Amino acid sequence: MKRTADLPHHPPPVVGFADCYVGGFVDGFHTHDRGQLSVFQTGTVTVNTHNSSFVLGPSQGMWIPANTLHEATCRTDLVFQVIYVDQCLTNDDLSCKIFDVSSLMQGLVDEIIAMQFAFMMNTRMSTIARLLIDEIERAPRIAERLLFPSDRRLRRVCDAIIAQPGDCHDIDYWAREAGMARRTFTRLFQLEIGMGFAAWRRRVRVIEAASRIASGQPIAKVAYDLGYENAGSFSTMFHRTFGVVPSALRSS
Repeated sequence: MKRTADLPHHPPPVVGFADCYVGGFVDGFHTHDRGQLSVFQTGTVTVNTHNSSFVLGPSQGMWIPANTLHEATCRTDLVFQVIYVDQCLTNDDLSCKIFDVSSLMQGLVDEIIAMQFAFMMNTRMSTIARLLIDEIERAPRIAERLLFPSDRRLRRVCDAIIAQPGDCHDIDYWAREAGMARRTFTRLFQLEIGMGFAAWRRRVRVIEAASRIASGQPIAKVAYDLGYENAGSFSTMFHRTFGVVPSALRSS
């Protein structure tokens, strides 16, 4: 396991390496003074920021801007590549995002890592760095993202659901837990998250399902544990979110 602290005292503006974590490892909340691109080869990982949660799997990448507080939880053994980019090369409006890694982006990452710490910003390498940033900016965002509310009462509810995604209590129960009337709860949740409570909880479940299926759990068991009455309704919701059936995620 490597960290930015392992880099040379005066690293080049763009530097990267390959790395691996064991399943269950949690890299607690921390920041980097550079932008970070992570590209995942095998395994699944959950990355949390102060207001969002992202789930990533093979052939996906994530951009985290410099000085962004984040943590990573490895749901399975994880093999990945990481590139650190000096802030002078990135745009301030490039926020956290996850995306499918294009063949061009993968080739650029491989080239940077092959240079190790000898990455010199000559004409060729400057072009590679600029092209990599351009690929990150152009990459379409994908949907496996959870937003979290800033309201402490709503955040307490969301944290409880994250801890027990299969919980089947209704919205009236959670409104009481938040100390609100149902109408106030639903209105504030929609205002802060941009989606209704039921839709947010469904997204929690399918994102959790993706991690469990990728780790090898039986699909029917995952569906049951996450509160679905049958595998058919679960598969429909999964396909609506990810664009593939659950078995396709496992085969990947």
